[in-house]
Amino acid sequence: MAFEDRTLSCKECGVEFIFSASEQEFYAEKGFQNDPARCPECRTARKRQRSASREMHTVICADCGCETQVPFRPTEDRPVYCRDCYQKQRASL
Repeated sequence: MAFEDRTLSCKECGVEFIFSASEQEFYAEKGFQNDPARCPECRTARKRQRSASREMHTVICADCGCETQVPFRPTEDRPVYCRDCYQKQRASL
């Protein structure tokens, strides 16, 4: 499928922005079905706002024993891993 640059309007600020052919190809590869609703600046601001309001919890990795932080409240019945050990766990599935 050939993609062409398209002009979209941001639902946050109303400014028009280009949804490039390469971005469209990336969206298609990832299986995204909706076009971006926000311009790059509003997307960046929204990500920054979400990450700033995220409460982090300090835990000990169940595999290597190092201290790490996770964006959820851990429960006693499930192991919690640091980023590296989590990636290893995912790769072994």
